[in-house]
Amino acid sequence: VQLQAYGGGLVQPGGSLRLSCAASRFTLDYRAIGWFRQAPGKEREVVSCISSSDDGSTYYADSVKGRFTISRDNAKNTVYLQMNSLKPEDTAVYYCAADRTYGSTCQGGPIYHYWGQGTQVTVSS
Repeated sequence: VQLQAYGGGLVQPGGSLRLSCAASRFTLDYRAIGWFRQAPGKEREVVSCISSSDDGSTYYADSVKGRFTISRDNAKNTVYLQMNSLKPEDTAVYYCAADRTYGSTCQGGPIYHYWGQGTQVTVSS
């Protein structure tokens, strides 16, 4: 199983980026998928989560509510994180992770068995 997170880059404050999390040899649509980030000198934190497709619920950290949107495209076996109104404090390495349990939800306390390699997001003028 491989997860690949990509789409990071350098963007000015107020700008937007869309991160993608693609999987190989693993189907994402009926699993909880999370996005995490880790800034230099800080602990990793959860940014957002999307539940199994038969549930559809989502979770956002308070720091990103109203600015980030998580979604999935099951046909492409990909989960996205649309990030708008980016701030310098959003600068971090972003990771996606998947709970391998069928039907897992964000509210059910997902266990993230699989992790992507991370993609750097830098918000700076």
